[in-house]
Amino acid sequence: MNKQELFADLKVVELAGVLAGPAVGMFFAELGANVLKVENPSNNGDVTRSWRLESESQNTQSAYYSSVNYNKTIIWADLKKADDLEMVLHHIASADVVISNFKPSSAKQLGLDAVALRKKFPKLIYAQISGYGIDDETPAFDVVLQAEAGFMFINGEADGVPLKMPIALIDVLAAHQLKEAILVALLQRTKTGLGSIAHISLYNAALSSLANQATNYLMGGEIPQRMGSLHPNIAPYGETFYTNDRKAIVLAVGNDKQFALLCKCLNLVLRQAQDDASDLFKTNALRVQNRKELGKILAEAFSKFDSATLLADLKKNNVPCGDIRSMDEVLDNETAQKLILSETLKDGQITKRMVTAVFDIY
Repeated sequence: MNKQELFADLKVVELAGVLAGPAVGMFFAELGANVLKVENPSNNGDVTRSWRLESESQNTQSAYYSSVNYNKTIIWADLKKADDLEMVLHHIASADVVISNFKPSSAKQLGLDAVALRKKFPKLIYAQISGYGIDDETPAFDVVLQAEAGFMFINGEADGVPLKMPIALIDVLAAHQLKEAILVALLQRTKTGLGSIAHISLYNAALSSLANQATNYLMGGEIPQRMGSLHPNIAPYGETFYTNDRKAIVLAVGNDKQFALLCKCLNLVLRQAQDDASDLFKTNALRVQNRKELGKILAEAFSKFDSATLLADLKKNNVPCGDIRSMDEVLDNETAQKLILSETLKDGQITKRMVTAVFDIY
């Protein structure tokens, strides 16, 4: 099965900008759908076109915009002009999916809201992204949502300031949610012949992704605190240690067997506690309790090895670990190279981004 032809008969009209909505459109474009992205020439289109790095001054299209706008047909239309609006409605009439992040009032004013379009086109799937709710017009920005949904409070070093993730994480999470909703809606349409409204708010996407951190509070009453990369329930997990060639290695040791293998690779024999003759690090619970002391012991042990030798030995013994790589090291990797999508613009600029539909179907 050719993944790039899965949705060859699907038509998508994208009335969305920035990251979350366009990421959904790109997902379907990667799978062969005909994705029409509508942009307003009066304000130079999607705002991310202007979000350039200093090194991109010569580029006609920004890397940010390029990251989620691949294999799309751009339609320049000022929806406040009757002719342009009519043209877009003509495309929507034959579309399977509309992706929108319009404010509710703006969409209604233009006649491009979910209710109006579904009334005209019963088979249409209207996929909508909001910040805080389907009828809430509060502007939504990723860093604010990372703050309000608790991500920033728990992200950072214990003695440091709250930090956001260095990608628009909430947008990415919301995009995944909306992709799933659209796929479910498409499946439902095969049974009923009717479309539907699919909606995700950035805020709900953020809350639903709190996973074990939320459950730690809901079940244990414990408010998660900043711990850097450390895991509140597992040790050594997230601890970073430096080898004698100053390479950083992070551990993800999740059970006692893996910990024993780690010690074997480090030629490390942990002494018994003097007070009760029990091993301070024998179980995960004890390692979490005594992680500071364990960290000092492991740091000294790591410093005696070079990174290549130690990493090879750790991986050979199935000890979960990884070297901390910079972006150039990551993308020079053979596997990563296979996941890079290139597209040449009409002016000759070559744009590149990572594939988003990374699953395989056989």
